[in-house]
Amino acid sequence: MDADPAPEPPARRGPQLPPGLDDVRLAAWRALLTAHALLVAHIEEDLTRAGERAVPLTWYDVLIELREAPEHRLRQRDLARAVLLTRSGLSRLVDRLEAAGLVRRAPDPADRRGAFVILTEEGRHALRRTWPLYAQAIARHFGVHLSDDGARALTDLLQPLADAARAAARPSSSADARTG
Repeated sequence: MDADPAPEPPARRGPQLPPGLDDVRLAAWRALLTAHALLVAHIEEDLTRAGERAVPLTWYDVLIELREAPEHRLRQRDLARAVLLTRSGLSRLVDRLEAAGLVRRAPDPADRRGAFVILTEEGRHALRRTWPLYAQAIARHFGVHLSDDGARALTDLLQPLADAARAAARPSSSADARTG
């Protein structure tokens, strides 16, 4: 009697995938990363080509967070969380924005170690100047490739992921008190 043939090896070589990750989810992850990287690169390129009519995308992200914040200001640590930068990365970026007159720093009277980053009138002007170019780039590289139903479905898929990631990134209140 012949022995049973060896089972077929998985299509993937290397370690087995952990629970919660299969080939379909791994393909979705790769598609998400690829789409994000390419779309951001295209939009950054469009804004760079606009020259002085627009600010760089990373600058825009900081300025829009400040515009939407109460009193158009955020503590630097809160701003770092909002724009997904390290504190040191944000500190260097805020230095450049401050040198350009788009933001200013002010001490936090409630915490001598902390400082607010505040949007200036020139920063608001930079946002108004950049938005039409940014909106055109989003439309050209992203919006025209989605139907209305596709855009809603994408939002429905990505929002829970963003919410879960945001919740996981929130430090505990005791850690917040230690890190200022």
